[in-house]
Amino acid sequence: MSTDGLSEKLDVNTPARGERTRAFKRDPAHRVFVNRSLHMSKIGFFGFDLDYTLAIYKSPEYEAVAFNFIKERLVAIGYPAEILEFEYDPSFVTRGLWFDKQYGNLLKVDSYGNILVCVHGFRFLKSHEVREVYPNKFIVFDDKRIYVLNTLFHLPELYMLACIIDYFTNSPMYERNDSGVMCGEIFMPFESIFQDVRNAVDKVHDSGLLKQLTLDNLRKYVHKDERLPVLFNRMRAHGSKLFLLTNSDFSYTDKIMTYLLNGFENRSWQSYFDYVVVDAKKPGFFEGGTTLREVDTESGTLKLGVHMGPMKAGRVYAGGSVNTLSQMLGISGKEAIYFGDHIFGDILKSKKIRGWRTFLVVPELGQELNVWHDKRHLFARLGELDSKVSEIFRQYDSTATTKPDISVIQEAIREIVHEMDMSYGMLGSIFRSGSRQTHFAGQMIRYADLYSSTFLNLLHYPFFYLFKAPTMEMPHESTVDPELPIDTSMNLSYRGRSTSLKSVSFDGSRENGLEEVARDIVIDDAASCSKGHVPHLRADTPRRITHHHDVDDSDDELSSPESSSSDLKANGHEDENGADQVQA
Repeated sequence: MSTDGLSEKLDVNTPARGERTRAFKRDPAHRVFVNRSLHMSKIGFFGFDLDYTLAIYKSPEYEAVAFNFIKERLVAIGYPAEILEFEYDPSFVTRGLWFDKQYGNLLKVDSYGNILVCVHGFRFLKSHEVREVYPNKFIVFDDKRIYVLNTLFHLPELYMLACIIDYFTNSPMYERNDSGVMCGEIFMPFESIFQDVRNAVDKVHDSGLLKQLTLDNLRKYVHKDERLPVLFNRMRAHGSKLFLLTNSDFSYTDKIMTYLLNGFENRSWQSYFDYVVVDAKKPGFFEGGTTLREVDTESGTLKLGVHMGPMKAGRVYAGGSVNTLSQMLGISGKEAIYFGDHIFGDILKSKKIRGWRTFLVVPELGQELNVWHDKRHLFARLGELDSKVSEIFRQYDSTATTKPDISVIQEAIREIVHEMDMSYGMLGSIFRSGSRQTHFAGQMIRYADLYSSTFLNLLHYPFFYLFKAPTMEMPHESTVDPELPIDTSMNLSYRGRSTSLKSVSFDGSRENGLEEVARDIVIDDAASCSKGHVPHLRADTPRRITHHHDVDDSDDELSSPESSSSDLKANGHEDENGADQVQA
């Protein structure tokens, strides 16, 4: 069936050339955004992380508490008491920054290692200063030198690093050099300062101080949402199985989950899940893993021995690995979707190692959407200035010797990018700086199939929904005017069936018209078979659909013409911007 015929059958208006049809039907706050198409009817297992996924800690209050614990720990091991005067500033921090242990800098980078922002302590380095330290404003990721601050738990640590380095750099008692600070005969490398802060953070978490304070003040620090049991019940009613997979221990998990689900229905929190795994030790869980043991839910202790039998509903297990879990539950891979907030430990590892579908929870997305909505005119203005630069250079070719002055436009671009960044916070958006996407955004696009501010937004979608990824355009597709004719005289590669080697001379010119070429390439199958040597001299052009570009639409029931058209009628689908649309 032709595309025009399909459009008529679906009662869809074919957009004009170069246009794209959009119909926004959902409130932005209720959206789930799509990087890769996903058919919800194919999901048989829903897996959940705990911290910042099921349990959303209240920001910035929770980060401020952790920050205070960290600075108290640092003073306890010998750091100056003056650092106790620092107070947590949520306007400074953003996730996804790199910390350079060698020079003590916080770096905001894009997916390729190009430095977008560089901060030493509280001082933002100018472009020429960045180039002095990092030639070409570029850095190669090296895990021995770079530490990535990717999670919400990292925000207090990030700000503590900025505070400490700013204090030592600007205190008259200390003398700074490229890789650290001196005080008399004592040298403190930035790497040593980083390790002290990292150890202090680990001590705060390992000691249980932060967890106990959280449990003593659940209402103050943890969001409780009455929609949570509603979504769980709908998932189970749809026939799917639910599992909890968390790094937290059973005691903490039990109290948090009891708080989140208590009071809505007369049932235990474990009854909402088919399987529960605590102390998972992600990301190691997705690699070698640890020994799988059962938890005694009465005492909270681990039972003796290694659990070898099938995992049973209502029981709680500790440790294990993704291979063990998959074998015991019968998870094939893409029929499971895992919800988490940690781009590396939850999303990247489960996607790369096991092929699970992934849903990244980004609590900051609400603010990001608000700023994007309010400041969209700045991004539009940035595009206009970029186009203006292109127009200026368009009139020049390789014969030109005088370079045009675009300094005024460049300054305007810098001012707009600065205003956009400051609208999000001092270090800008988690996803971009001006028109450049961050390393965090690149990882999210690559490894998260879906993302949203909360997984509870799935309440606004049916469980047969097809989340449809947008058509991805490359620069040569998105920046070429479809209305302008294209000069084909410089085509150096011929791959169409309308071209044969007979019709092309050695200098690349065509010797015959297209009709004659078409006659040249016709093959007499009967004569070919009579020789008995080569069964097929060339492949036949497929006349029916044989494959599909969307991974989640590739099985037989969706690729057949009959079911394809019925599915397109029955199921809505949405692109990454939340635009409900129909695509062939």
